[in-house]
Amino acid sequence: MIRVALLGASGYVGGELLRILHAHPEMEVRTAFGASGAGKRVGDVHPHLGLAYPDLVHAAWDPALLAGSDLIFAALPHGETQRLADDLLSPGIPIVDLGADFRLDSAADFEAWYGEPHQRPDLLGSFTYGLPEFYRDRIKASKRVAAAGCYPTAANLALKPLIDAGVIETIGIIVDAASGVSGAGRSIKEANLFPEIAEGVAPYAVGHHRHMPEIEQELGMAAGLPVTVSFTPHLVPMNRGELVTMIVEIAAPLAALRTCLAERYVIEPFVHLLPDGVAPATRMVRGSNHAVVNVFADRVPGRAIVVVAIDNLVKGSSGQALQNMNVMLGLPETAGLRQAPLFP
Repeated sequence: MIRVALLGASGYVGGELLRILHAHPEMEVRTAFGASGAGKRVGDVHPHLGLAYPDLVHAAWDPALLAGSDLIFAALPHGETQRLADDLLSPGIPIVDLGADFRLDSAADFEAWYGEPHQRPDLLGSFTYGLPEFYRDRIKASKRVAAAGCYPTAANLALKPLIDAGVIETIGIIVDAASGVSGAGRSIKEANLFPEIAEGVAPYAVGHHRHMPEIEQELGMAAGLPVTVSFTPHLVPMNRGELVTMIVEIAAPLAALRTCLAERYVIEPFVHLLPDGVAPATRMVRGSNHAVVNVFADRVPGRAIVVVAIDNLVKGSSGQALQNMNVMLGLPETAGLRQAPLFP
């Protein structure tokens, strides 16, 4: 079995990765680091995983415990992977960082959007951006991958092929997104308490969300020139799920957009163009690594509406991390990720 070390195992993303890895035919979690859960059994921190991991105990961080590991997943808050970089990278074993530390190409962009200097700008170029549907060959050749963020995953799965094919314009792109509360992490915050979020929907980080430069970076690479988007995320009172609605100016008939996405994703195991007229919904992908997308005509001439749904904890984070690692290790890309969506 391939021995896994997981950092950040006590959080929502870490817990979801533990759940998914339990079904992987060739991986076994040997070490689960979790600062808030140190000394506690996995089942005490994640009650739904007690039967899956009856003997696994969360460990406090100690780089010596990486010895014997064959790969590393780092599901840490931004800034932490930078701080631990020497300990994590010195063994030379494959690592997927689920955080934001190495997604952006520019240290200046990181400081502008995350409000603090990047501690290891010398390492930025050593990580491959982890969106397998576009960078599979690079990921396969890499030992360091920075998994894409949840909103950028959804937006780029929909828009990158359309921009690359020249069927939409690169100006005037509006990205309106909604995500479940698990996307905010497990730490206690007043704004995320049940009475604060229940029975209502609200935008947050309006005009300055940290995923905006990541979306623009990837769309700019597809366009070959800078792309600016208007992006507004919303917090929805549900545990998980993400729905992203994009309004774009079209440069070809609407049918060309559908054809582009159909051809681009026909052989992809996790991205699916829905039948004409069927709107993506979070219930279609809940608990799975799948993404569903569709294109609709806007009543405003010359515009189209593109909608994507993913599970923010799976395709938006943990599942995508495992998908990246499968590619890195030359394993079947779907290994451990064959779960059908959950409903109700």
